[in-house]
Amino acid sequence: MNFSNILGQQHLKNHLIKSTDNGRISHAQLFVGKEGSGVLPMAIAYAQYILCSTSDNKESCALKCEKLMHPDLHFAFPVASNDKIKSHPVSKLFLKEWRAFVNTTPYGNLFEWLQSIGIENKQGQIGVDEAEDIVKSLKLKSFEGGYKIMIIWMAEKMHTSAANKLLKLLEEPPEKTVFILTAENEEQIISTIKSRCQILQFPLLSEAHIVKGLVDFEGTDPPIAAQIAQQADGNFNKALHLLHNDNSDKQFEQWFIVWVRAAFKAKGNATVIQELIEWSETIAKSGRETQKRFLNYCLQFFRQALLLNYNADSLVFLEPTSPSFKLENFAPYIHSRNIVEINKELNDAIYHIERNGNPKIILLDLSIKLTRLLHTKEQA
Repeated sequence: MNFSNILGQQHLKNHLIKSTDNGRISHAQLFVGKEGSGVLPMAIAYAQYILCSTSDNKESCALKCEKLMHPDLHFAFPVASNDKIKSHPVSKLFLKEWRAFVNTTPYGNLFEWLQSIGIENKQGQIGVDEAEDIVKSLKLKSFEGGYKIMIIWMAEKMHTSAANKLLKLLEEPPEKTVFILTAENEEQIISTIKSRCQILQFPLLSEAHIVKGLVDFEGTDPPIAAQIAQQADGNFNKALHLLHNDNSDKQFEQWFIVWVRAAFKAKGNATVIQELIEWSETIAKSGRETQKRFLNYCLQFFRQALLLNYNADSLVFLEPTSPSFKLENFAPYIHSRNIVEINKELNDAIYHIERNGNPKIILLDLSIKLTRLLHTKEQA
């Protein structure tokens, strides 16, 4: 993958190229950016630039990097056991699937990766077995006599025991060994790992860059690309989902409508609590990654309602497909006196689900709190 294939982030490209050309390659770097900002493509392009700039056969080196088959380019990423890999899952056992995933969805997210290996109902992690593999592979000499590069994708999913096992290697790596960690959430990475890395922050993509990506890579008509870019929130992966009509949003919309209607009716009506219990049980069956995606969808829905309530119509792009649910009728219930607490409760629920809390209890608790919040009156 070349730097030219990556959308935007020109200042970061320039920095990485210049530092490599000047021989100032930090042995441990952490690329931090939200989903769809391009941290993984940038990490791969950077690794290719390092490996091929010192190679005697640049064309052969580039070809091996493009196929993610360069012997000195290593990967670690979240995995879990599936139908094929019953125990001790590590990245090297999923390399075929990983290459296919990166080739087709380089801006893809963790949920899509877990879906591709059939474990979307589990939470993938980078475990201690993985850390042992990393240590073993990097202690070996470089195959081609140059650099060895280890890309750790979604480093925030690294188990604490795995992180502790890698600390010494990160601090004192073998000669010409480079770690490139990528993450969406820097706060979830333990401080001892972060302190050993040079951190590069990736901003969200501009609408112009998303338009260019949709036009160049997908052949989208510019007016449609511009409309999608406005809705994508700087996330190229989200833009692709919008372009291809992601079916999960339709399911999420149905769940959301059932939820807010039941929560609104539940105040002073104990019989409706059973509806919320059943709703919580339905969502709990979907798997933790789906639950987190749904709750993030809810965050967006509430924000869109708030914008509409305060007449920021130009920023409202969400259009419910259900004919019986109108955003303009729902919007007056979302206002300055409840939006902050709604956001807090949703983010708390995401946090607890990530940490293996009981989803039925978490979602029911959230629902009961929403019952109160939807009936909060806006100050006159």
